[in-house]
Amino acid sequence: MRLIGMARRMRYRNRNQLMKRNQAAVSVLCAVATLTSPIRAQNIGVETPNWHSSFTRPYTSRKYAQVDFSNSHRLESLMRAGRIYLSLQDAIALALENNLDIEYARYGPRLADSDILRASAGQLLRNNSGSSVSSGPSSAGGGGVLAGANLLGSGGGGGGGSTNSSILSGFTIQAAGTTIPNLDPVVFANGNLGHGTSPLASQFVTGTNFLVSERKTFNYGIQQGFLTGTTATFGWNNSILRQNSPNNDFNPSTNSSFGLSFRQKLLQGWGRALNARQITIAKNNRVASDLVFRAQVIATISNVVNLYFDLVTFNEVLEVRKQALALNQKLYQDNRRRVQIGTLAPIEIVQAEAEVAASQQDVTNAETQVEQQEQILKNVLSRTGVDSLSLAEARIVPTTRIQVAESEAVEPIQDLVAKAMAARPELEQNRISIENSKLSLKGTRSALLPSLDLTADLANNGLSGQVNAVPFVNAPGSPSNLVQTRDPKSVNQFFLGGYGTAVSQLFRRNFPDYSIGFQLNIPLRNRAAQADLANNELSLRQQEIRDKQQRNDIRLNVLNAMVALRQARTAYETSVKARMLREQTLNAERKKYTLGASSLLNVIIAQRDLATGQFAEVSALSTYARARNQMNFVTGQTLQAHEVNIEDAKTGQVSAPAALLPVLDPK
Repeated sequence: MRLIGMARRMRYRNRNQLMKRNQAAVSVLCAVATLTSPIRAQNIGVETPNWHSSFTRPYTSRKYAQVDFSNSHRLESLMRAGRIYLSLQDAIALALENNLDIEYARYGPRLADSDILRASAGQLLRNNSGSSVSSGPSSAGGGGVLAGANLLGSGGGGGGGSTNSSILSGFTIQAAGTTIPNLDPVVFANGNLGHGTSPLASQFVTGTNFLVSERKTFNYGIQQGFLTGTTATFGWNNSILRQNSPNNDFNPSTNSSFGLSFRQKLLQGWGRALNARQITIAKNNRVASDLVFRAQVIATISNVVNLYFDLVTFNEVLEVRKQALALNQKLYQDNRRRVQIGTLAPIEIVQAEAEVAASQQDVTNAETQVEQQEQILKNVLSRTGVDSLSLAEARIVPTTRIQVAESEAVEPIQDLVAKAMAARPELEQNRISIENSKLSLKGTRSALLPSLDLTADLANNGLSGQVNAVPFVNAPGSPSNLVQTRDPKSVNQFFLGGYGTAVSQLFRRNFPDYSIGFQLNIPLRNRAAQADLANNELSLRQQEIRDKQQRNDIRLNVLNAMVALRQARTAYETSVKARMLREQTLNAERKKYTLGASSLLNVIIAQRDLATGQFAEVSALSTYARARNQMNFVTGQTLQAHEVNIEDAKTGQVSAPAALLPVLDPK
């Protein structure tokens, strides 16, 4: 009984020591895993560093600032007495600061950063980088605006239809080509406590007919994948066994082993460039997201320029309508006086009054169109839209007029086309999309190969324990058939000891294991991989056709824009001359009417002709402004023409100050 008690105390002491050693080993492995975790590709979240952030960062969510829906201070600085005195440059600046289409596009690069972070871990891309561009609203009364260009190509990953995809958890995940190793190291640990009782028909091996086993296992390790197609695993296994068998030399006994295993892909999935294709695609998509943002800025600015000049045009039309009303009112008053003195028939008043009523209706329609255009423009230039009462009731006073150059710069068509090809962002995105498709094609082509993996395992083993204190009985026929305990000198002293003895054996490599092998899988028909490769190659050809088609369209658009600009300038110059002639005609007709040499109908016709000529001049000027804006757009010169800094657009803070407000008349 004394021997059994001593054995129990020794068992508890060894178990406590082993638990402490295992806890220390687990802590060391966790620290190593934290230090070997890859550096984040981009700081896509807003984090507050603290002393434990290096340990908790991989297991915490990133914090993002809420969207600020308040308008910039520039809008308030332009308001005075319920009016917004707005120049074209201030309108563009307000769009860069407040427009929600641009604000929405600012999140594209951030989403692309998250894809880079995901790809750096060896995971598939989520294909969440959109490539669509919003062209913005149309002018009041159905006026057309310059449509923004929708960039071609796929946003998130392999470019267009070059990759197969599947829906996982509601998100589109790219799944083309061979599997990429998990590039984030993984620390694993498991423990188990077990008790088992096995009745045995013979006690020849164990020395008892019922074997009671108590086993404690503590295993931990780390696994890491590499871009070369290599997967390395290091594991440390520990097992403590206690049995009631008297035949064991050591009880309890500790078995420990650690090993390093490698698996290297030699055919399918071989190569650093192949396994890094998703990282390269994600980085390409990051560049493409900047191009999409640039395209959105260009489309928004083009839309704002059209909306602004349409407002200028509508104000000019309103002035024309008011001038026509004033002429008709003056004619009505003159005729009324003549009827009173008896020099004119009363029927002439009715006709003049009808013209006044029609002119008043035209003025009302023009005023309504101006107000509608102001609301549309305010909605584009603010984050709150017309939700703010002060902004909704404020009237816009445009301070920039449409300017027509004395002469148009003569530039050869080939130079304009070359300028467009170099500056249009969608062409660069097409190139990136085609490049991504070729990268994805490498993965699909690799999946066509057989699978050949080389495996290698290196392991060291150790054993330690205490002398078995379970009494045993000498076999029948022996000189002594007494119950005895094992003499410590009768066991191998090399294994006698605690957990440290087993660990020392591991590092001395007293009991090493080696193995090397290979695994070969050869698909006999391989039709699925052939179909995937054919699909991706054909999709790549389609992308190349689309790119060529878009280049042809750009050449045609540049040519059409040049013709339209020339035609608009000629139409404007003609309308100016026609309006001047109609003014002279009206003046002559009024003089004749005063002298009684003309009729009221002729005066009314001359006034209508003048109003038509003025309207044609305003319309031609608006058409010229749109043609100039279209030329800037198709040649990719919108940002340069309006001196827009793309960095200001990215930050949403324009460095240029607002224009000075005009001095108001004290009257």
